[in-house]
Parts: sequence; structure tokens; C-alpha cells
Amino acid sequence: MLFVCLGNICRSPTAEGVFRALAEREGLGDRIGVDSAGTHAYHIGNPPDRRAQAAARRRGVELGGLRARRAESEDFRQFDYVLAMDRENHADLAQRCPPGFEDRLALFLDFAPDLGRRDVPDPYYGGSDGFETVLDIVEAASRGLLAHIREHHLDR
Repeated sequence: MLFVCLGNICRSPTAEGVFRALAEREGLGDRIGVDSAGTHAYHIGNPPDRRAQAAARRRGVELGGLRARRAESEDFRQFDYVLAMDRENHADLAQRCPPGFEDRLALFLDFAPDLGRRDVPDPYYGGSDGFETVLDIVEAASRGLLAHIREHHLDR
């Protein structure tokens, strides 16, 4: 499972942390690999935004040990799911996707159709409430994604 946003310091590390915590709570932490990356190299090696860390920590999710990295075409071979946080990053990833791996690329919010949105909003330039909104969205999509994985991969 690879979550991807623009710089890998807000949305995608939040998704990585939330989904990993959910998988661990469900006893699946050892069966599902989780990582995050950015489509651009702006923040390589940096920890998640302090506001993302604080918001996640208030919900019991620790992001401090994560470090930003750039998504690479090899990620499509390594991960069964490459999940873009928004349509812009999805388009960027589609250009990097090696032939034959297109079925691994999706929008993260495809797993939360009841939210009625396609993009996880980027909270970087806003206030702390934007990080709370991202967490609400990511938690809902993570539950949907885990249900999908259980149905299609684990409960066979």
C-alpha cells in the first residue's frame, strides 16, 4: 500500500500512519505493507509537517518517525496499490506507471464513495482545522480500503 501526495509531508504520511494503525488494530499489521511518497522531491528526508503530526497524535497516531521520499516507477512493482490523494497526483503517477501496472493506480477516495469527493484537500497553506478535516477523510477512506482488502485479498 503506497499513499502518494505532492510533497509527502501532509496528506500521504497522514494516510500511511492512519492506515497502518488501523491495520495493526485489526491484527493485520504484519500482513499489509504500508508506505507513503510524494510526486515531487521538495521535502525528501524531512518529517511530516508539524501540524500533521500534532493532529494525528491527538488521535493516537504517531507520524514522527516517517520521512518524505519521492515516488518512483519501481513502486508500482513493489506495491499492489498506489493510491493518489488527488487527481493531479494521480495524473502525474499515471505518467510514471510502467506498462502492465496501471491496475495498481487509484485515487484513495475511490474507497470512500460516500464522502462525495475525489480529492483529499491539501491542508498545507491553511490552518490546523484543515489537518483535522484531512484526518476525518483519511480515516473514512482507510476503513473503506481495509474492507476492500479483506474482501478481495484476505478473506479468500
